[in-house]
Amino acid sequence: MKAIATRARPSGVPRHVAIIMDGNNRWARKRLLPGVAGHKAGVDSVRAAIEVCGNAGVEVLTLFAFSSENWARPQEEVSALMELFLSALRREVRKLQENGIRLQIIGERQRFTTDLQQAMAEAEAKTAAGDRMTLVVAANYGGQWDIAQACRRLAEQVSTGNLAVGQIDAQRVGSALSTADWPLPDLCIRTGGERRVSNFMLWQLAYAELYFSDLFWPDFKQDAMQAALADFASRQRRFGKTSEQVAAES
Repeated sequence: MKAIATRARPSGVPRHVAIIMDGNNRWARKRLLPGVAGHKAGVDSVRAAIEVCGNAGVEVLTLFAFSSENWARPQEEVSALMELFLSALRREVRKLQENGIRLQIIGERQRFTTDLQQAMAEAEAKTAAGDRMTLVVAANYGGQWDIAQACRRLAEQVSTGNLAVGQIDAQRVGSALSTADWPLPDLCIRTGGERRVSNFMLWQLAYAELYFSDLFWPDFKQDAMQAALADFASRQRRFGKTSEQVAAES
């Protein structure tokens, strides 16, 4: 994977922001609209998040677009979401190119239609030169799936004699995850008033700062995104150390 271009990043800005975009359906229900209307409205919030994070100097922005559990939703809603995803990929790719945003998609793609898989690959190829920020879209993704597929990769290496069991440690597991090419998330945002991670990046969020907003995702625009980044900047990240140790190192 092509590395993000080295550039100055302001102090207090997270390298990697991950967002659980929740509340689209509830936003629509409040307005007596079908659920897909909330997902369509949420596209504007996606644009806002990309704009704010790109301008702030964030290197990687990951959006939880469709979980492996979302297939259990009504078939009509799932079909509408797939159509929205396909149209968004085709419509937004030029804007991503123009703004130097590289798109990468993680998750198990085999369950998607051939057309959607092809659109994913094309969008990734067209934006491959982007070096301002990487936009990661998690689609048919689950944290447990990610850990399981990492374990399978490592088990295959052991079975072929390319890896000893004793060599498997946390760093090795992390290198087999679908997010291995990027820094771990520093900040995880969840909208919609819920206070859980819902099987999202279970391994990667071990030391992420968590930020919960009561706003539904379609209402989470530029000001709300900037407030989340400001909250992150105000926190002291200790990683197991004491406040005094962190202060002495700064």
